[in-house]
Amino acid sequence: MSHKITLIPGDGTGQEITEATRRVIEATGVKIDWDIVQAGAEVYEKEGTVLPEKVLKSLEKNRIGLKGPITTPVGTGFRSVNVALRKIFDLYACVRPCKSYKGVRSRYDNIDLVIIRENTEDLYAGVEFEQGKENTIKLIDFIAGINDTPVRKDSGISIKPISITGSERIIRFAFEYAVKNGRKKVTGVHKANIMKYTDGLFLEIFRRVAADYPGIESEDRIVDNMCMQLVQKPELYDVMVLPNLYGDILSDLAAGLVGGLGVAPGGNIGTDIALFEPTHGSAPKYKGMNKVNPVAQMLSAVMMLQYIGEQKCAVIMENAIAGVIAEGKNVTYDMKPVADDPTAVGTSQMADAIIEKIKSM
Repeated sequence: MSHKITLIPGDGTGQEITEATRRVIEATGVKIDWDIVQAGAEVYEKEGTVLPEKVLKSLEKNRIGLKGPITTPVGTGFRSVNVALRKIFDLYACVRPCKSYKGVRSRYDNIDLVIIRENTEDLYAGVEFEQGKENTIKLIDFIAGINDTPVRKDSGISIKPISITGSERIIRFAFEYAVKNGRKKVTGVHKANIMKYTDGLFLEIFRRVAADYPGIESEDRIVDNMCMQLVQKPELYDVMVLPNLYGDILSDLAAGLVGGLGVAPGGNIGTDIALFEPTHGSAPKYKGMNKVNPVAQMLSAVMMLQYIGEQKCAVIMENAIAGVIAEGKNVTYDMKPVADDPTAVGTSQMADAIIEKIKSM
């Protein structure tokens, strides 16, 4: 069976790591018909938009995509191409596995966590009011008329919407993920002790949904305590589900436990569409240098293969990546014991080594 998949190479170093990833994917034997479309800063210079219509049409048609990191140029009106794609296609679930691989420098071993972050609500919803603007002043006056806690007149304001609908679907997604992937526990993360009507609602829905999954252990943690817990005893945690802002922060914390963003994959998933991409940025200063680590992009592709039902190819690809990392010979500079190690290889050469590993399996 051949899969039609949208491929957005990205810009900066995105083109290099995406091409390396594409070669490794194809080495597993999976049949993919790539629909290659471009987005980002370099496209803006040519077409006057960072997100051309053909990108949206490709994703709308194919319903599955693999994307490299993208630079959003200053002054385009876009806060982020990534955020725009999530909103347009309602990719409400951000899934970020954080897993230890032998050979990756880290203070921790045997980490295997999954962060599931709500992608559409909370303080990242973009409901903001600029300091000093007429509407902001009206809002401050309105709040003063209905609430005993005044807001300073010189404030900028961001509103934090958390709904029953948004909370229930992300929490149910987390429990379904746990069931499908043999996970044992889901932890709901919140600040309901302070934000009783937003995080409090999230917690209420978490407890209600958890009751539908008696085979999965459930618990909740206050977000600041959760940060401490992850640093002290990450082995106690499995799947975590969080509102948008906390999920963004804790996913980077969890990535730090396993060696950093260079080994942190991600997927943004909606009801019937998904887009997979690494957590890190485009690192434009390294563009064209054949230098950067492609592992996060490759592990995002492993998630994509799992999503489309190519489990065997996903296992082959992940094992080959893990094998090359463990050997420590054909890896990029950041995966060496010291960054200036002369034996470090380039992006393309690391892909070559992973392909050879696949062939030997």
